[in-house]
Amino acid sequence: MSTLTLAGHGARAEAAAACSGRLVKTVAFSTGELRVYKNRQYACAVAVAKKPGVRRAMAVTIQARGGRAAVDKGRFTRQAGPVTVHALNRCVRASGTVAGKGGTTGWFLC
Repeated sequence: MSTLTLAGHGARAEAAAACSGRLVKTVAFSTGELRVYKNRQYACAVAVAKKPGVRRAMAVTIQARGGRAAVDKGRFTRQAGPVTVHALNRCVRASGTVAGKGGTTGWFLC
């Protein structure tokens, strides 16, 4: 499976600006949260650290059913992502991790 890696490591306040559309799902976990946004054609995800500042392993993945996953992973101080996929009339799933802890959405927006 091929992955598309996108860079974008802005502040928590920039997460909403980096992803267009409305917030449709938030999955909280002990070290941060996964946020998924949706507009008419695209879905976008970011994994945001609960306590930004320390560089640590983070990752975020989003996939439209039948498509390739978009992934951003590395050692970041605030967030992984945003990553975006074309999701017009398609289910999506997303997952995010911060410092080894994480959450996932399962398929939704169907």
